[in-house]
Amino acid sequence: MIVVSVLLLAVAGFFVFQSSDAAPKLVVYKDAACGCCEGWIEYMESAGYEVESHNVTNMNAVKQEFGVGASLGSCHTAVIDGYVVEGHVPAEDVARLLAERPAIKGISVPGMPIGSPGMEQGPPADHQSYKVVTFDGVGRVELYRQIAGGSNGNVARQ
Repeated sequence: MIVVSVLLLAVAGFFVFQSSDAAPKLVVYKDAACGCCEGWIEYMESAGYEVESHNVTNMNAVKQEFGVGASLGSCHTAVIDGYVVEGHVPAEDVARLLAERPAIKGISVPGMPIGSPGMEQGPPADHQSYKVVTFDGVGRVELYRQIAGGSNGNVARQ
């Protein structure tokens, strides 16, 4: 009976620990007037992320602070659990980043490709192909994932 009681307490403690082990917060820096940033925030919230949003007047200073080079830039910059997430990165790539924990500065979807999360407009056939890339903050950029666009001539070439 004592063994069963100890086992039950151990299992209960495990579940209490698991429920209090909150997911990291996604902190987003954006311009107040940017609607697509709001779209990406809503998308990330619907994917289960807790989001804290900050409107800033100088996004270039934010990008410089977090080591986001000009070629990687988009309209918003986010930080989660020590990583930078630049632009319209899909939630599954953020989840993969947090699960794999590579030795990088962050990930980016450079620019604002039509069809990326927060940039959904027009028919899916017109959505653009785009890349999710990793970066180290000192110039090294590598492909993380290629996302194919729609069928109207925008399909990714790998």
